[in-house]
Amino acid sequence: MGAATLIFAVMYLNHSVEQTLGKGRFTRDLLSGFFAVLMSSLLRLLLTILILFVTVFELDAQDQPYVHHTERVQDSGKAESVKSMQDFLRDGQFFGHSRYFFMATDNADGLTDYFANAVGFGIGYETGKFKGFQLGISGYAIYHLGSSDLSNVDALSNQPNRYELGLFDVEDPKNLRELDRLEDLYVKYSGSKYQMKIGKQHIKTPFINPQDGRMRPTLVRGVLANYRISPKWMVQVGGIDQISPRSTVHWHRVSESLGLYGVGVNPDGTKSLYKGNVVDSYVGFWGLEGGSESVKWKFWDQVVPGVFNTTLVQFDGTRALNGRKHVNVQSNSSELKGLKQVEANQTGNSSRPGMLLDYGVQWITQQSMGYGGNEDQSKSYFGEKNRSFVFGMRAGVSQPKRWKLGVNYTRITAHGRYLMPREWGRDPFFTFMLRERNEGYGDVHAFTLVYSKQVQRLPGLSVDFSYGRFYLPDVKNYAMNKYGFPAYQQGNVDVRYRFSGFLNGLDLQFLLVVKNALGSTYDLPKYEINKVNLTHFNLILNYHF
Repeated sequence: MGAATLIFAVMYLNHSVEQTLGKGRFTRDLLSGFFAVLMSSLLRLLLTILILFVTVFELDAQDQPYVHHTERVQDSGKAESVKSMQDFLRDGQFFGHSRYFFMATDNADGLTDYFANAVGFGIGYETGKFKGFQLGISGYAIYHLGSSDLSNVDALSNQPNRYELGLFDVEDPKNLRELDRLEDLYVKYSGSKYQMKIGKQHIKTPFINPQDGRMRPTLVRGVLANYRISPKWMVQVGGIDQISPRSTVHWHRVSESLGLYGVGVNPDGTKSLYKGNVVDSYVGFWGLEGGSESVKWKFWDQVVPGVFNTTLVQFDGTRALNGRKHVNVQSNSSELKGLKQVEANQTGNSSRPGMLLDYGVQWITQQSMGYGGNEDQSKSYFGEKNRSFVFGMRAGVSQPKRWKLGVNYTRITAHGRYLMPREWGRDPFFTFMLRERNEGYGDVHAFTLVYSKQVQRLPGLSVDFSYGRFYLPDVKNYAMNKYGFPAYQQGNVDVRYRFSGFLNGLDLQFLLVVKNALGSTYDLPKYEINKVNLTHFNLILNYHF
């Protein structure tokens, strides 16, 4: 009864706020746009959290530390004690997530500026184990708290909004109400060395990953399995037939998911027509990861039959600079950029951590399969003759749990465009920076410098500074530049704070992004708006339980 009352309160407040703020205009003074909705946003977020708590308590969930189901290594289900359906359900775990997101983009003079506020909440459940089997389900709902008109097309450039719309539904810019999605719905089997999951689920691979920089991540439907062939090596395999990309609320067949974020141009400069015209297919992949305590290898191959194939080989290493013997490189280190790729645990007699040298090398190759998606090359996603080669390297030093400093380099050769659907995940490159991609380009040189600091006097506070220079082909070199993006430089400031104690599970993030053009835009606004010569703001509040 308590949950129902709170739900009706949020629905009423949602209607009131949208009537008041739904048609507000974004001004140069970002603070005015932000504070206009801050109080109502915080109130609705509080109500959302209360709904989650009341719901969980009414369902008699266990009181336990939050561990998101997609990050568990070993589940806590009591496989041997489950003797009935009641035990199967009672031994499960509830998990939840609520997020508030404020985003704004200040474009160059004369071009449209945007802002948006959103709040969302979700809850999920995973049963206990019965002979190794478990069931899982989750869902999420997003509420529009106020924004500029995200369906508006800029008058000078004739370009739509790029960033803020991603908080809602990129398929329908006017959809600000029907923003709920069934996310997880799976059957999982776990053995001593292997695990298999069938159904709708989260995923994290080099090329298909959450890219969780908006309200909700990318999800897939398929079969994913892993097998630990030794204590230090694991093989993963999977097949995917449906994808629900970030910033959407629907599930799509693999071929239908291509082009939801925009299609760019063909190598001859004409508009790409592959959206809705790619041969029906699926995604298959296998990966092998492992190594020693100081060296990690990753081998990955992904195939979309009739469209394209991608192969990755990556090496990551760490060694102590002060002669300490024990350095442990985390198995998922290659998922993070630069020096964030290594979280090393080092032991010794000194209470002060020693210095570590961190380095890595990456090689990616791509080739077409069949006609690249369609015999008519104007409707082909990859292109019958396209192929690409990517080389990356990184190096740096760090003092674990204190600071990290690293330099990174990526080279996409001029053999062809590197292509990977942006709807599926973010780039695996060492030089990746939040709020931009290098997918869709060839003949690229990218350099980044990253410094990360964990503030010792205020545990839970971390600050990342990153700067990059990205030398892309000229915007009119259509064969190498799919999206008409000029060479640019980018600076990010990322400040995060994780609360503890009574507020454990709550974290706050502020991200500032500045991008400026290095290459020519030919004084054409379409090569500038939402791309370069802009300042981009993000404020995110998360609560996990």
